[in-house]
Amino acid sequence: MSKQIEQNSTQAPADESGRLLTDKDIRKCAWRWCMSVNGYNYETQLAPSVVFSEADALKKIYRDDDAAYRDSLENSAKYFNVTPPVAGILLGAGLAMEEKNGTAALGAVQDLKVGLMGSLSGIGDAIIWILIPTIFGSISAYLAQSGNPIGALLFVAVNLVFSLGVKIKSWDWGYHFGTQLITSLADKVAALTESMSILGLTVVGALIPSVVKLSTNLTINIGDVSFGLQEGLFDKILLGLLPVCATAIVYQLIKKGVSTNKIILGIIVFCWLGAAFGFLG
Repeated sequence: MSKQIEQNSTQAPADESGRLLTDKDIRKCAWRWCMSVNGYNYETQLAPSVVFSEADALKKIYRDDDAAYRDSLENSAKYFNVTPPVAGILLGAGLAMEEKNGTAALGAVQDLKVGLMGSLSGIGDAIIWILIPTIFGSISAYLAQSGNPIGALLFVAVNLVFSLGVKIKSWDWGYHFGTQLITSLADKVAALTESMSILGLTVVGALIPSVVKLSTNLTINIGDVSFGLQEGLFDKILLGLLPVCATAIVYQLIKKGVSTNKIILGIIVFCWLGAAFGFLG
């Protein structure tokens, strides 16, 4: 903003560092966010959780000015939807802006949210919801399959760190670094999102032959020669050919809008038939 925003006189007095909110206040916002992030509706998405999380901090900023406090809450109640673990970066930055400039910053706070919700979600979805669960979920599954209890403990620990831990810490990042953190990442958002997506897809592709188990017992007899389709044909073309084909078919069904429940039921029925008639290994 080229135009300097005037300080709101209704704010509570700042401490020697110029801050109105303490680290304890920001941490309280983060914990309330963790408890209320399921406060979701189709009109404003996560806005109810934002209001619940920021209410006490905003009350401290605007002290006894009920009108300013109400205006700030109404601004917080506007549409907001960001990957929850990283949402605190925007919300913490918004609190820092209101702490400094009061209600005069409400428009800038909303502009910040609207302008960066999509970009931040692109990074958060790729890393938190896709990349991390895919990598550590596969490691945990392999450990669990071998009877190692560390597999289950590892997956729980990773979820706590990357979901609960980042969800809390992101408020500190947003509040202390504010828009400086966002602007420093702005020119790297597209490249980071694309690289995370590529890495996630690569990991998923590498897991197909080891996780999707599919082979056939069918044999072909030509005169006195007999060979199995699996070893004599499919494995010669590509190791893991049938798992790749099965994954491609499921992917196409999902793209066509077939429900996952129907797909799972179809896989179960296909496996039953394969076991009954002996054409699956």
